[in-house]
Amino acid sequence: MEKAIVITVATMIFVAMVFFGCKRAVKSKGEKPEPFISEVIHPEWSCNVVLYEINLRQYTEEGTIKAFENHLPGLNELGVDVLWFMPVHPIGLKNRKGELGSYYSVRDYKDINPEFGTLDDFKSMVDKAHEMGFYVILDWVPNHTAWDNPLATEHPEFFMKDSTGEFIPPIGTDWTDVIQLDWSKTGLHDYMIEALSFWVRLGVDGFRVDHPHKTPKEFWERARVALEEIRPVLMLAENEEQTYFLEKGFDMNYSWELHHLMNRVAQGKDSVRALSKYFRKEEALFPPNVYRMRFLSNHDENSWQGTIEERMGEAHEAFAVFMFAIPGTPLIYNGQEVCLSKRLKFFERDPIEWEECELTGFYQSLIRMKKENVALWNGEFGGPMEKIKTSKERRIFAFSRVKDGNKVIVFLNLSRKNTTIKPELDDYNGDYQDYFTKGKMVLPFPDSLRLGPWEYKVLVQ
Repeated sequence: MEKAIVITVATMIFVAMVFFGCKRAVKSKGEKPEPFISEVIHPEWSCNVVLYEINLRQYTEEGTIKAFENHLPGLNELGVDVLWFMPVHPIGLKNRKGELGSYYSVRDYKDINPEFGTLDDFKSMVDKAHEMGFYVILDWVPNHTAWDNPLATEHPEFFMKDSTGEFIPPIGTDWTDVIQLDWSKTGLHDYMIEALSFWVRLGVDGFRVDHPHKTPKEFWERARVALEEIRPVLMLAENEEQTYFLEKGFDMNYSWELHHLMNRVAQGKDSVRALSKYFRKEEALFPPNVYRMRFLSNHDENSWQGTIEERMGEAHEAFAVFMFAIPGTPLIYNGQEVCLSKRLKFFERDPIEWEECELTGFYQSLIRMKKENVALWNGEFGGPMEKIKTSKERRIFAFSRVKDGNKVIVFLNLSRKNTTIKPELDDYNGDYQDYFTKGKMVLPFPDSLRLGPWEYKVLVQ
């Protein structure tokens, strides 16, 4: 899709904010109490970032860091900011699953999987990514290690054991290729902070932390202080229930519940009213300065639950607009922007086929929309979401976001039926531009608004 045009006020705000940096909003008096207090100070550069997850094994025919490096210009053109690499560490050989094993069976926390290249290759790629304006975060696996990780012989006290003294896989899983770490051991805390610091000194800008459920929040609070003595970091927890991780340790967590609900609405198993109920719950649980990661796919969902097309069908574009417009930080999984139509194998080579499709320009447009409109920025850097009444609450999800004079109004028909609405827009009178068609519109509508199945409209002022 073509680049959107926004009105002068919004553009001036965008340019000024980029030039001077993102500044935290001042809270107004009379706000209701937050459900918990998050003291995390986000990296200033994170105010409007879009995440991009990289499955290095499947990214290129070669499956190497050097081959991936050639794709940096294309990712720069796409507009993403934070490159999240699935684990790059050597993979365990003992009890390995499949031919190549799982990324999440870590044999050495301070080295690179030789399948991908060398530490020098990785450092060179990170340096080049930084030069192009990217930030790089690594997937970190603190819950378990490979059976043949040297820690198992050098520090057996770091691991959980059964009644006979034998190492055990994580309880309640089929993760037979890994053994459970014991986070009651303070020596393990010291080792992990040193290992995390190793990568930050190498240039890494933060971590996506895999399955932190059994790790203590106090460790992550201590680790964050240590890491930020080196550089500001962005910390993403693969977690939703334990909100205490967000008090001091993590910037962001997953919105798994919303992800599953989007799939259900797309499949006709839930109505749009369920989304409204969800956001009331989210607002009650999370303070506005917390980042929530929004996604249509990731490595787990793609490999085990199916492609976006399989799960969402014709609804996927409408939900992509939804994901970029609601409060939160969007994630794109590699290949999503080129119509990835297969479930990538998890333990074998299965390269992505890179060929631009109609979604490439679509996602470029969505990324620009987020960056050019301060109302859509992350956390308190952006504006709150206010629902707009439409009288068709089972099909239409309509809302506004307003920040520093920038207004974005969104109408989404999240159903298979043509729907006509007369929304309540008395608070939004004025001239707007349709972000996608570039056409001018005046609110309130002189007549009703008609939306076809899965149709969306984004108005910007």
